[in-house]
Amino acid sequence: MNAKRYSAQFALSGVVIALAGCSTMNNEPASTTPMWQAGQEYHLTILHTNDHHGRFWENSNGEYGMAARKTLIDNIREEVMLNDGNTLLLSGGDINTGVPESDLQDAEPDFKGMNMLQYDAMALGNHEFDNPVEVLRKQHDWAGFPFLSANIIDNKTGKPLFDAYKIFTVDDLRVAVVGFTTDDTIKIGNPEYLGGLTIKSPIEVAQDLIPALEDKADLIVAVTHMGHYDNGNHGGNAPGDVTLARTVPGIDVIVGGHSQNPLFEPDEQSGTLILQAHEWGKYVGRLDMTIVDGEIKYSDYELIPVNLKKKVKKDDGTSERVFIDKEIEQDPTMLAMLQPYQNIGQDKLNVEIGFTDGKLVGERGIVRSEETNLGNLIAKAMMKKVNADVAVMNAGGIRDDIPAGTITYKSVLQVQPFGNALSYVDLNADELTDYLSAVASKEAGSGAFAQFQGVTLVLVDGKATDIKVAGKPLKQGESYRIAMNSYTATGGDGYPKITDHANYVNSGYVDADVLMGYIKDYSPIMITDYAPTGAVIR
Repeated sequence: MNAKRYSAQFALSGVVIALAGCSTMNNEPASTTPMWQAGQEYHLTILHTNDHHGRFWENSNGEYGMAARKTLIDNIREEVMLNDGNTLLLSGGDINTGVPESDLQDAEPDFKGMNMLQYDAMALGNHEFDNPVEVLRKQHDWAGFPFLSANIIDNKTGKPLFDAYKIFTVDDLRVAVVGFTTDDTIKIGNPEYLGGLTIKSPIEVAQDLIPALEDKADLIVAVTHMGHYDNGNHGGNAPGDVTLARTVPGIDVIVGGHSQNPLFEPDEQSGTLILQAHEWGKYVGRLDMTIVDGEIKYSDYELIPVNLKKKVKKDDGTSERVFIDKEIEQDPTMLAMLQPYQNIGQDKLNVEIGFTDGKLVGERGIVRSEETNLGNLIAKAMMKKVNADVAVMNAGGIRDDIPAGTITYKSVLQVQPFGNALSYVDLNADELTDYLSAVASKEAGSGAFAQFQGVTLVLVDGKATDIKVAGKPLKQGESYRIAMNSYTATGGDGYPKITDHANYVNSGYVDADVLMGYIKDYSPIMITDYAPTGAVIR
């Protein structure tokens, strides 16, 4: 890391890397003897965000965006410095995937923006593997700060793909920042880009690593992309931050991500403070700590909204959006850097491709739990493109609504940002039954939850029964073509892997382009034609 990043103007004077390149726990810092002065108060502020997902620019309502975030963070750093404190800025990961302007440019504006914001470290999120590792390494170069994950291992070296941890010296305090990534990445990451990597259980790795760090550091901060699940009830997801805190003693603070929920106060578990700042840079989390004799004696926490707004009614009965807190000005230097990226591709992205007479529902909280008209539309487009009898779409691959009115290419890319290929396979009746049993059993609320088209069935004790394709019962000796995206075909989201089936075909068509073509051909899209029918009874 470049030492001049810690100049006084960024309120980071006195912060230097004590251990360069400590990518495994076998590297030792220069000294294991504490440097702090007995009885002296040290002030450290941790600032954090998570699940950025391509939102480098403010939205259409003027909310969030990296330019306003820079103004906010610069002001906090100055305030902290004037009060004899220091700051660390951390990210809980998932910088990639979510907005076309970012996705089409490999998140270059986002990582270069984070570089300008002077992030100190980030956890690798599962969406960092939506691209080949070569792209991730390029992003690492743009960022100029450590990517951390102790449990993602490069099979060639047997060591972490990037760094497991970094130790920062803040005044006389040694602060270890260690990264962990959900082991669900093997299931929800793109299998095509995970070759050559081993994803270990972060909790098992932490059980060995954290005790080894306790002699090297006065404060241990885990920056994680594992998710916060209330009382540790993670359901069908891999264990998250609460389980980590309860299982592995010695972690002082967990700066989290992945579940994308705001924690307006820390969740304290077994003496560990767990933090999370929602998503998209909507908030910047701020944890102010006073540390004496190597222990946190006082802490204060808040989530600071970044130009978030709420609707209020006016006297005339109309409504308007107003800031929920004071407006934060956008930093002009950040705007100047980001503007060319925002401009690139706008003409193409905003081309009108169709019209819908009502909202097509892809909201995360709905599409992952129940059949929606947008799920039906996407599956129908998949069927049509490859002349399939059945289509299955994992809800985690549906990332946004399509509002009523004009549909643009941009709105389609926001729905399907991953660039997966449309695939299909021809199965006999027994194979189809087994496949449908597996995918229909995926838990509601998870990204694996399936949206169907062309089939009706009743799930009984994990078995698909009363299956009908095009209204007709399955017949032995018949062949049925089922369409899915290449992500689930390779075993993504825990779906049955079918890429090694003799009949498997990768069509080469990109999913968003398939949906765009269908909308063009069948516009206007009437939502009654795609309304939920309850065809799959779980």
